Amino acid sequence: MMEFYANEGKQVAIEANGKTYLRHAVKTHFIGVGESLPALVQEYIENLYQPGDILSISEKIVSLCQGRIVYKADMRVGLLARLLSRFATRSTAGVGVDSPYKMQYAIDACGRAKILYASLMGGIGKLMGKRGVFYEIAGREVSGLDGFYDHAFEEYGEFGIQIPQNTHAVCQELYETLGISCMVVDANDYGVEILGKSDDLTLPNTELAQIIRDNPANNFRELTPFVLIRPKTQAETLPPARTA
Repeated sequence: MMEFYANEGKQVAIEANGKTYLRHAVKTHFIGVGESLPALVQEYIENLYQPGDILSISEKIVSLCQGRIVYKADMRVGLLARLLSRFATRSTAGVGVDSPYKMQYAIDACGRAKILYASLMGGIGKLMGKRGVFYEIAGREVSGLDGFYDHAFEEYGEFGIQIPQNTHAVCQELYETLGISCMVVDANDYGVEILGKSDDLTLPNTELAQIIRDNPANNFRELTPFVLIRPKTQAETLPPARTA
């Protein structure tokens, strides 16, 4: 029987839509830029996987494997980015546009006019008690950018990690080649979004998000980008579990 592992402060079992699911946070090595996602899934998941399981994959790892990286050394941070970043709200969920590098990325991705407008409307939104207006206008490419900070890993201080591409195709390839049902998720302690899933997964995204609503992978130094999810039937007893 597999020993299920939960990160510190997380639980193995969770209830969603009247059913119980068990989650195993799978520890890996420190995954670098350009590694093969199918090879990683083979190495860490294939021997654990059973039919009916669901593999949850962190979007950050997919992006790293795809080489979706913006290096600080290749960027020229301008005066506008430095100025606008001073007025941005600092987020506890990760790097925000209070970083001149992320603000410069936003300008490069969206154009100066759009980011000036987003900054203006964001400021008005804050005065009215509404957060997140800047990112609503700037879009997913900007709001989803990670990295540019070394709080968890020193390497992440030197580059930004863009959102992954073709997440549905990524999941479908893993299912067709390895027979593993999977989804790519953007999860933190503030919310969960399902970015893509293999075609065989018939559960709605809302239910899939509920299964990992407490972010069992966590987002710090845990090195658990894969979470193996297994439905718990009434006939089963809870398998052994351990926490960090």
